[in-house]
Amino acid sequence: MLIFMVILSGCGKKSNAEIVPGKVNVVTSFYPIYEFAKEIGGDEANVTNLLPTGVEPHDWTPRSKEILNTSKAQLFLYHGAGLEGWVPNFLKGLGSDAVVKPVEVSQGVSLITAEGDDGHHHGEEEAERDHHNEGSEAEAESSHHIDPHTWVSPKSAKIIAENIKNSFIEVDPDHQADYESRYAELAKKLDDLDAKFSTELAGTNKKEIVVSHQAFGYLCRDYGLTQHAIMGLSPDAEPRAQDIVALSKTVKEEGIQYIFFEELVSDRLAKTLANEAGVKTLVLNPVEGLTKEQEKNGENYFTLMEKNLQNLLLALQ
Repeated sequence: MLIFMVILSGCGKKSNAEIVPGKVNVVTSFYPIYEFAKEIGGDEANVTNLLPTGVEPHDWTPRSKEILNTSKAQLFLYHGAGLEGWVPNFLKGLGSDAVVKPVEVSQGVSLITAEGDDGHHHGEEEAERDHHNEGSEAEAESSHHIDPHTWVSPKSAKIIAENIKNSFIEVDPDHQADYESRYAELAKKLDDLDAKFSTELAGTNKKEIVVSHQAFGYLCRDYGLTQHAIMGLSPDAEPRAQDIVALSKTVKEEGIQYIFFEELVSDRLAKTLANEAGVKTLVLNPVEGLTKEQEKNGENYFTLMEKNLQNLLLALQ
């Protein structure tokens, strides 16, 4: 535990989790939760995000200062579903006298099970123990992992937002009407985005997409698409040579014209595949965080998802 408490994040960048007296202090684990919590919390809340700008969440680890500040907050909102493998130790590190209420905001989303190694096991220590205890049978089962990328679909994002709203009301019932009102505005925007995705993607001729990492399962499930991923559930889960060959064959057979990549991870493999197949590349953003440029330009979940839709429509025409 002491080792865990002093681990630095891989890039050495800092988040700004500070406690403000007189407000509902909320600490979030990564960007989409942060954005929704700020929108719902309004003036009553001080919301800080653990994950620094420009950092991809799968490999990030909190430090002792962030554990200490979180222990003084009223709410710690994390995604769950295996995204943050560091959360179990983080919660233990908060200490028995911490007043903070941890909330797993993906509760209620119908989760997808994906095949293949995710590269990090997303905190699935249980599956790993089973592998050692039960041999090949457990090995087969441990090749299935929960896909944690729920927020990439507006339908699931609405469930997350409602869980965030309910957590605010639980710790600050005096401002229930304010939280309900702001949630209703956010829910309306998510409903409108959902309707736009449904209507416009229903009219496309193609339904197959090739993406850099397996982050679009919920988006594909909800809008009738199929994803073919170069990497696994984690963007660090390297593909095998035969996987690249098979994907190149799929690209040619399906008449796919674009390979999607994302800004927070290397585009090397996406561009390699695109060159091999003789096609172009486009961004499809899993909205796991903002780049510094996006933050500077005032981008948010909705602007990034709108760009995703436009790029999908271009690729699927």
